[in-house]
Amino acid sequence: MDPAERIIVALDRPDAAAALALAGAIPDLRWVKVGLELFTASGPAVVAELRRRGLRVFLDLKFHDIPATMAGACRSAARLGAELITLQACAGSEALAAAQAGAIEGAAAAGLDAPTLLAVTVLTSWPADRFAAELAIAEPVPSYVNRLAALAAAAGIGGCVCSPLEVAALRQAHPEPFVLVTPGIRPAGAGRGDQARVMGPDQAIAAGSSQLVIGRPITAAADPAAAFAACCGEILAAATAGGGG
Repeated sequence: MDPAERIIVALDRPDAAAALALAGAIPDLRWVKVGLELFTASGPAVVAELRRRGLRVFLDLKFHDIPATMAGACRSAARLGAELITLQACAGSEALAAAQAGAIEGAAAAGLDAPTLLAVTVLTSWPADRFAAELAIAEPVPSYVNRLAALAAAAGIGGCVCSPLEVAALRQAHPEPFVLVTPGIRPAGAGRGDQARVMGPDQAIAAGSSQLVIGRPITAAADPAAAFAACCGEILAAATAGGGG
């Protein structure tokens, strides 16, 4: 796969104008993430405009509710043309299955291909010690992530969002075409920020990530296009070293 197809740039901006300006500053950009901040400010219109500009949209709203509401939310999101949509794996198998059915229905009604739903496992901002202490979950994070991924796969969900540290184990348990999307990507020389479980782009691809979500290392750079190109270079180096595409 073209390295540019592997990178999803997080358009974490307060309004559509800022997000669209950022997207326009990266000529080789293919995929963008629309998250809670941008969608709350600008709504479906920003998704429509990004698609009009030829960009593919990862709608990262992490739906978590009762099955009927999850189904309705995914039905609506699929009608917008988002190709990747997140929901919380811990919503449970019934809600996950309902969401999948809703997404298929919504896409069909709009004459679109069905999106890939991604079940969020454990956020990359959680360090293991605080995860256990604050949520009273004694199971180690890697084991808990594996449990949620298995739950999602059994419900028909097409992939997961996980930290790059869990990718190798998940890829072994869930071969392609199961999609593994990893935030918490920090290229060489980038600070961690509020991310606790991180890895470089080359390492994450080598471990089995399908696509990488990258925000501040690109979006806060003085030259976002150059930062994007540098990340593509790291991915290409990993693919070349591994003999893959």
